[in-house]
Parts: sequence; C-alpha cells; structure tokens
Amino acid sequence: MPQEAASILGFDIRRTQRFLAYLATAGWLTRIRRGLYATVSLDVVEPSAWREDPWIVAAKVFSPFYIGGWSACEHWGLTDQIFKETVVISGKTLRRRHIEIQGLPFYVKVIDRNKIFGTETVWRGRTRILVSDPSRTLVDILDDPKIAGGIRHGTDILKTYLSHERRNDSLLLDYIHRLGNRTVFKRLGYLLEAIKVADRRLTEACRKGMSSGISLLDPSAPRKGRFVRRWNLRINVTLDLSEA
Repeated sequence: MPQEAASILGFDIRRTQRFLAYLATAGWLTRIRRGLYATVSLDVVEPSAWREDPWIVAAKVFSPFYIGGWSACEHWGLTDQIFKETVVISGKTLRRRHIEIQGLPFYVKVIDRNKIFGTETVWRGRTRILVSDPSRTLVDILDDPKIAGGIRHGTDILKTYLSHERRNDSLLLDYIHRLGNRTVFKRLGYLLEAIKVADRRLTEACRKGMSSGISLLDPSAPRKGRFVRRWNLRINVTLDLSEA
C-alpha cells in the first residue's frame, strides 16, 4: 500500500506512488491492483510474467477472509479434483463473486465477519493465511454446495471426510449450530443415509437440529425432484451412489 510505503520511506504520498511505479516498471515489484504491490522474487527470469501466490493475493485484497470451499479441500486432501479458481470466504463487502487479479481467478463468498471461525493458520512465505479446518470446510460446503462445485462433489468430499484423520463429529455439529443454518443438518443427515453410513449418534443429532420447512438438496439446481419427508428435503440432484 502506498500509505504503508510512505511511512516506511519517509516520503510524501505522491513521491511514494511515483517510486513504487518506478520499481514496478524496473521489475522489482509487481502491481496486483491499483495501489497494491508485491515484491518479485530475485530468481524470477521474467518479472513481467511473474504472478504472486493467489493465497497471498487474497490476504492482501479480501481481508478479513479465509481460504475455503474446494481450495481448502485441496489443501486438506479432501478431494483429488483441481479447480482453477481460488475460493475465498470474506467478511468484506464486495459486489462481484468472480474476480480476476493478475490473471488469477477467485470465487468470493461474502459472509458476516462474526461467522469467521473454525480456521487454522498456514504460512505462505512470510504471509499468514487462514484456511478453514476440515470440519468447517465441510459445513461451509453443506451450507452452500456451490463452493464445492455442487452437491455431487460435496457428497464425495463428505465420504472422504468420514474416513479422514481430522474427522471430528463433535466439532462438526458445533460448527453447524454456530453457523445458524439448520438446513445443513438436513443435507448432512440425508447424505449420511444415502451413502449408507450407520452412525446413529450423528444422524440423530441431525434429526434434532434440522429446520421444519422444505429445503433443496442443492440450492443452485432447479427446484424439482422427489420430496423426502424424513429430512424435509427436495432431492433436486441425482447423486452417483454406486460406490456408497
């Protein structure tokens, strides 16, 4: 930021802006967006083609934030799929959801700042990054399957989570309560039965916690399909349960 650089350099803001622009032209800095720069690694052959780590860009642009959705799934080994966009969960007010910075694509989901919990710190170089832990990642996906690429992929992520070393049912249920979307209980309970997971405690907790109205299994899909009264869910997406 020019203001931070001006404070460090002891320049006025205009001189600082000119100096930063000069360093960017010379290849010492790269311009992430207007008024925001990052240093270029000394071993880079073509500075003009260099791009910052997208997680570091997210920290500079979308704070307060954490990395979530399919990006967190990739980090924790909950999926083998590779996605081009980085999923950012941000407490910052933004109009657009699909944002490109330095040619790097981001999908941004905006939430209330008090909903930022269930994260862990990772380091990218000297930059501190928050990423949703495995349980929070799954809860976010059941809240909004779009950040997993849809409920079909979300179901695969659930299967992996259930055998993952970081599985924590108590934490999972606590996060759902804290998030405050009781439809998550419906989706989790239905999916546990659909993939034939015999976990009475977890299933009963979902039954007790779920809301009374009718909800969609995947809110991004058409509002049609059979209705499952036990979970008050309209099953508007066909799941591949061949390996369940």
